[in-house]
Amino acid sequence: MEKLCPRFEKAMGLLSTRWVGLILFDLLKGTKRFSEMEADLPISGRLLSDRLKLLEKEGIVKRNIYSEFPVRIEYSLTEKGKSLEPVIKEIQDWADNHVTPEEVEDQNA
Repeated sequence: MEKLCPRFEKAMGLLSTRWVGLILFDLLKGTKRFSEMEADLPISGRLLSDRLKLLEKEGIVKRNIYSEFPVRIEYSLTEKGKSLEPVIKEIQDWADNHVTPEEVEDQNA
């Protein structure tokens, strides 16, 4: 039996981490402030912060801090993060064609 490629396994592990896909999908629209993402996503601020730190550590998201008052922090995708756009769009296309509204309702029930 052929073993899984460890790089593929790592990538799938990262992308399948809960909320990571939605965060990436949201950041594909452009740079966002933390509060904007918190409003856009059904996720707690603490968990969003944890996921953003993970994505920043992986070099997928960058955090820009602006020395203003109050301090402004914005998040955006790095080139590595932007290169995930076709993957995310393909997953969205697959979901549009193969995931029914009933399946979404069952998941949320």
